[in-house]
Amino acid sequence: MPEDTEPAKPASNAPSTGRERLQRAFMSRPSRGQAIVAVLLAFVGFAAMTQVQSNERDDDYTGLRQADLIRVFDGLSASTERARSEIARLSETRDDLRSSSSRRQAALDKAREDAAVYGILAGTLPATGPGVRITITDEAGTVKYSTLLDALQELRAAGAEAIEVNDRVRVIAQTSIEQTTLGIEFDGELIEAPYVIDVIGEPTTLAGSLDFPSGPTERVGEEGGSVQFEEPDEVLIESVVKERPGDFAEPRPEQ
Repeated sequence: MPEDTEPAKPASNAPSTGRERLQRAFMSRPSRGQAIVAVLLAFVGFAAMTQVQSNERDDDYTGLRQADLIRVFDGLSASTERARSEIARLSETRDDLRSSSSRRQAALDKAREDAAVYGILAGTLPATGPGVRITITDEAGTVKYSTLLDALQELRAAGAEAIEVNDRVRVIAQTSIEQTTLGIEFDGELIEAPYVIDVIGEPTTLAGSLDFPSGPTERVGEEGGSVQFEEPDEVLIESVVKERPGDFAEPRPEQ
């Protein structure tokens, strides 16, 4: 009777099936090379998807009919026209702002110029310019204050813009001249001879304003004094009057 024999086991080096190889590939730890290949494949797939989407966007107008394309073109034209209108409006606003700024600057410049002119006329600002220097000598002290007053009035009538006496007193329309026991006072300040009067204005006109029959020059001579005219290159007047606050008016607050 034949002996029972066990079925033979497959050798360990027998070739494996495809299913087994696939199972081992999933279960085993991927090598470094396999990981790099996987990353490259993922990158290629992402690039392909992006290109497809870009092509789909570029092909949005491919299937449109002619009438649809005309409507799209009209819409783009309308948008362009609105953009041009907005640009024109903004440019006009810019030009208006520039013009307004120029007008404002011109007004400020004119205001500063007027303030300087009025400050010189009012005696609150120093002044310099062409003019004459008049020296009235009075060694005997016999020249009357009224003669000096007439001389100053004639100079103002001849267009004097600024007048100063003895580098100390700024003469303006409100300046007072009085004869006292000590001598002649200008705005309460005693002024002694010789009287040096600096005047800014047209030199020839100013010099001729005192020299006429029975004028200040002739009267000074009759009273024992003398008058001398000089025309320096520039007349400098540095004395100023103190500003007097108004009784009723007040400066307007700055805006």
